[in-house]
Amino acid sequence: MYKHFFKRFFDFCISFIALICISPLLLILIIWLHFANKGAGAFFTHDRAGKDGTLFKCIKFKTMTDERDAEGRMLPDAQRLTKVGRFIRALSLDELPQLFNVLKGDMALIGPRPLTPVYLELYNGEQARRMEVRPGITGWAQVNGRNHCKLSKKFEMDVWYVDHLTLWLDIKILWMTVINVFKREDIGTGSGDMKEVDDLGFLPKALEYYERKRQQQQQQQQQQNAK
Repeated sequence: MYKHFFKRFFDFCISFIALICISPLLLILIIWLHFANKGAGAFFTHDRAGKDGTLFKCIKFKTMTDERDAEGRMLPDAQRLTKVGRFIRALSLDELPQLFNVLKGDMALIGPRPLTPVYLELYNGEQARRMEVRPGITGWAQVNGRNHCKLSKKFEMDVWYVDHLTLWLDIKILWMTVINVFKREDIGTGSGDMKEVDDLGFLPKALEYYERKRQQQQQQQQQQNAK
């Protein structure tokens, strides 16, 4: 009953109340990021695969500038990541806008993390079961290793969560998430960590996908500049 009805009600109510309570913080972060990102904006969206593989726009705080080199190519992530962005990532504050995704029903508070659409082509049958529930802002895999956990093990934990989903498990995960954030544990470095945990050979395909998206964004930017 909880999995199929009350979880959605629980997610909606908690995220709605949370957004009201943290609205002053969100406003401060929006203003702070606007200036830190040199006018590049405070938010960005990216395509993610949700429940049953349905695509949606996942919202996050933008922690990088849009700075480019002399030829108009985007600078490497390490050069565009701001000090403010690094601080916000360290406290996982960049995930807060996903509360709006929870309100819309794209995501849940707790669940397997949403991944890019390229993974839809890479999952085997068992791994694809992680999409039987809405993806979450945090999840069982995130509080048990996060970015330092091998990809195969992470998918196993995601499927384990799907099979054992209860209210008490969700409460436990929320509590463990709060503890990890304050202890600043299991904070990864993104793609660098992916090289260490990708025991399934998914990274090359994922990098190809990211490169295609980057080129599309550059072309759109060039078209806008030409107008």
